[in-house]
Amino acid sequence: MSYPSNLASSPASPDWMSKADNAWQLTAATLVGIQSVPGLIILYGGAVKKKWAVNSAFMSLYAFACVFVCWVTWGYRLSFGDKLLPFWGKPALSVDENYLFKQAFLGLFPNATMMYFQGVFACITLILVAGAVLGRMNFYAWMLFVPLWLTFSYTFTAFSIWCPDGFLSKMGLIDYSGGYVIHLSSGVAGFTAAYWVGPRLNKDRERFPPNNILLMLAGAGLLWMGWTGFNGGDPYSVSMDASLAVLNTHACTATSLLTWVVLDVIFFRKPSVIGAVQGMITGLVCITPAAGVVQGWAAIIMGMCSGSIPWVTMMVVHKRSKLLQKVDDTMAVFHTHAVAGSLGGILSGLFAEPKLNFLFYGAYNKYVGLFYGLQMRDAKTGLRQMGVQLLGILFVTLLNVVATSLICLFIRLLMPLRMSEEDMEVGDEAAHGEEAYAIWGQGDKLDNSVSKYGSSLYDDIEAADQARKKRAAAQVEMT
Repeated sequence: MSYPSNLASSPASPDWMSKADNAWQLTAATLVGIQSVPGLIILYGGAVKKKWAVNSAFMSLYAFACVFVCWVTWGYRLSFGDKLLPFWGKPALSVDENYLFKQAFLGLFPNATMMYFQGVFACITLILVAGAVLGRMNFYAWMLFVPLWLTFSYTFTAFSIWCPDGFLSKMGLIDYSGGYVIHLSSGVAGFTAAYWVGPRLNKDRERFPPNNILLMLAGAGLLWMGWTGFNGGDPYSVSMDASLAVLNTHACTATSLLTWVVLDVIFFRKPSVIGAVQGMITGLVCITPAAGVVQGWAAIIMGMCSGSIPWVTMMVVHKRSKLLQKVDDTMAVFHTHAVAGSLGGILSGLFAEPKLNFLFYGAYNKYVGLFYGLQMRDAKTGLRQMGVQLLGILFVTLLNVVATSLICLFIRLLMPLRMSEEDMEVGDEAAHGEEAYAIWGQGDKLDNSVSKYGSSLYDDIEAADQARKKRAAAQVEMT
C-alpha cells in the first residue's frame, strides 16, 4: 500500500510515529510554556507592589530556564526513566539522539517531544511555588532552591503518579493532567517554603495592592487559554478525549469564576477583579486531575465546588486559623493550588466515568468513580478508587512538607533564605539594581489630600534613600 508523500515514512518520520499526534503535542507543550513565559511572569509582575514587580517576574523567568536545563540533563530520566525505586527513576543523561529519537513511553511520537511536553510542566510547577514567597525571598537562595526541589521533590511525585512503573500509577491513581503532581505539590511546597522564609514586612502584608491590575489580567488570560494545551495534550494523541478535556477545562473554569464573583457580591457587596482571577485559577486547578475522565455536567459541578470551597478556606478558615495567619503565602497558592488540587483529586474519585477512563488509561474496571461504582453495584471498586485518591493526597503532602523543609534548612546553612530588612524596604533596586517603572510610588492608591499624599509617598522615598545610603557607606568601608 502506498501513502501520499506527506504521510509516507522516512528516516525523519518512522513508521511508528504519527505526524498529527507529534504536531499537536509540540503545540500543546508550547501553550503550556506560554502559561509561564510570559503568562505567570506578567501575572506576578502585575499582581505585586511596584517595588517587587521586577523581582517577582524574574523569579519566574529564572525558574523556567533553570528547570529546563536540569530537566533535559537529569530531571526527565528521574521522572520517567527506568525504575530505581517505586517512586524514583534511575539518573541518566537524555541529550543524545539515540535516546531522543526513540518512541516515548506513551504516545506515537519521540522522546524529544515527550521531554519538551513534560519539561514545561515541571517549569510551571516551580513558578507556582515561587508565588508563595514573593516579596522577600533572597534571590540567591531561590537560585539554589529551584534545582534542588526539582530533583528531590518534583521527580518523586512525577515518577510515582505518571510513570507506568510508579507505585501510585500501578495502584490506579487518577491524575489526568497534574492536580497532584503539579498543583497539590506546588501548593504544599510553596506554603512550607513560605513558613521557612518568613513573612514580608508588616506594612507589605497589611497593604499589598497590585501595581497593575490590567497587566495581571493579561497574565491570567494567557494562563487560562494556555490550559488548552495543559489538559488537551495529556491524552498524547489527537483524539476525542483531548476534545472533551479542553471543553471540560473551560466549562469548569468559567463556572468557578462566576461562583467566586457571586460569593464576593453576596458577602462583600462588590465584585472583585482579583477574586475573579482567584476563582479562575481554582477552576483550572480543580478540573486538571479529571479533565478527560468526567462528563460535562460533572465538570460544571466541579466548577461550583472550586469556586466556593477554596473561597471559604481563603475568606473564612484562613482568618480563623493561627497557622494559616502565621505563614505569609503571598499569592495564596495554598488555597488556589493545594486546596483546589486536593478537591479536584477527591471529585475525580467520585465522578470518574469508567468508559472515559478506558479511553485514557486503557483499563475499564481499574478506574471507577465512586458514584459509578454504586450505580454498577460495585461499591467496593468505587471505594477503593476513593482510597487511592486520598492516599495520593497524603503522599504528596507529606513528601513536599519533608522535602521542602530539608531543602530550605540546607540552603539556610549556606546563605539567608530571606532578604535583609533594609533590602525589603527598597525592593527591586536592592535585589537587581532595576525598577519596573520610572515613576514614584508602590502602586498604592493616592489620596487627593496633599498631606496624606506627601506622608505616604515621602515615607517610602525617605526609607529608600536611607537604605541606599547604608549600602553606599558599607561599600566605602569595604574598599
